Amino acid sequence: MLGHTFHVTASGLGKRNLQERLSHSPGILDATIQGESVRVVTEEAKPPDPSVLLPDMAEVKVTSVPPRFEDSFIAILKKKSEILPVVLRRGSPVSRSTQNGEVIIVQNIKRRFGNFYAVKGISFVVNRGEVFGLLGANGAGKSTTFRMLCGLLPPSEGSLEVAGQDLRRAAAQARARIGYMAQHFSMYVGLSVRENLSFFSSAYGLYGKAKRKRVEWALEEFELAPFAETTSGDLPLGYQQRLSLAAALMHDPEIIFLDEPTSGIDPLARREFWHRINSLANQGVTVLVTTHFLEEADYCDRLVIMSRGNILTRGTPEEMKASLRSPENQIGRASGRERV
Repeated sequence: MLGHTFHVTASGLGKRNLQERLSHSPGILDATIQGESVRVVTEEAKPPDPSVLLPDMAEVKVTSVPPRFEDSFIAILKKKSEILPVVLRRGSPVSRSTQNGEVIIVQNIKRRFGNFYAVKGISFVVNRGEVFGLLGANGAGKSTTFRMLCGLLPPSEGSLEVAGQDLRRAAAQARARIGYMAQHFSMYVGLSVRENLSFFSSAYGLYGKAKRKRVEWALEEFELAPFAETTSGDLPLGYQQRLSLAAALMHDPEIIFLDEPTSGIDPLARREFWHRINSLANQGVTVLVTTHFLEEADYCDRLVIMSRGNILTRGTPEEMKASLRSPENQIGRASGRERV
């Protein structure tokens, strides 16, 4: 793939919108967010023409970058399958209550199990329409934090506010406005795809015409209609992931929590998933995600890294890379040979 891989930036165009535009540009096989740029793989071994990539943008910069093994894998699969990027359409606009400002407010929360503190007094805020990442190794406290934010586990100390609701006093009201996708497939494996969607619609308070409409929306948007009567446990992993995300969105939530959502799926399915998440964020949905794929941190607007119940560092992916990069890697980056 030498000569097929490039970084593209466009002044005035955010990385999610830039990725979406480039994914549909002629001659582009793959487009993934990498830092504040979008990394593209081209059909031909030559730099893409900015006027063809983004004809309405004046300041477009294309820079050659080294190829990776995954580039060839993705290129072969996409050429064979001709998979196109997806755009997820929401059922309704975000409500006025969360149109602006901070929708998740965490203030000095702690979680104690006996004498052990899994979370030791952390604070952060998440803004509407943001993709916010929680990173950390096993035992860092991110899963405990995640469960508290979802209203599944009460904090021992501190305060949590989600979608304008205090989780200590109105956990049920807050949960009604959030969606949750577990790390492992959590659908009823003995039920069909349609039956699972129907069940979760009812669980979220949808009935009658509204419920039927929402089920059909999910089958169409997630391309699950051909598998509507298939037993969920028999679905391939990529389709199980689609079903899990669809179920989390049945009530059109304003905030969605994703717990290591791309674990175990192939690179193409992972790209498809992030196209859908980017579509949601562009429509005002707030996304909080945990992931063990470091490259997926680039899809986050901001993130925190946790260790032993504390926050080690926070900021944008680029800010973190700049602060943590060694002098050797600073030189490599300047010469186009950035090391990981």
